[in-house]
Amino acid sequence: MRSPAVLPKSVLVIEIVGIVLLTLAWLSLNQYLQLPAPFASPTAALIMIFAGVLLMIPAAIALVWRMAKIVAPQLTESKKTPSSLSDREKRDDADH
Repeated sequence: MRSPAVLPKSVLVIEIVGIVLLTLAWLSLNQYLQLPAPFASPTAALIMIFAGVLLMIPAAIALVWRMAKIVAPQLTESKKTPSSLSDREKRDDADH
């Protein structure tokens, strides 16, 4: 069974970009790092913070969804319709 913490590479890359944006915004706001003129304003830092958080949301959703599948698989499985049941499942049905 795969680990629930394993994420697709695209989601990891997006999350890393979000972390980098949050780090740059924090370093810029605390004046530890001097960014170029368009990115040095507090407004740009605020935009970087929101963009960083938004870019980290897909990873959180993927982890929560995978944990939900492990903890409560009945909630995430699709219901089988009677027409999609196999012959064996139809034969083993107690309602005949």
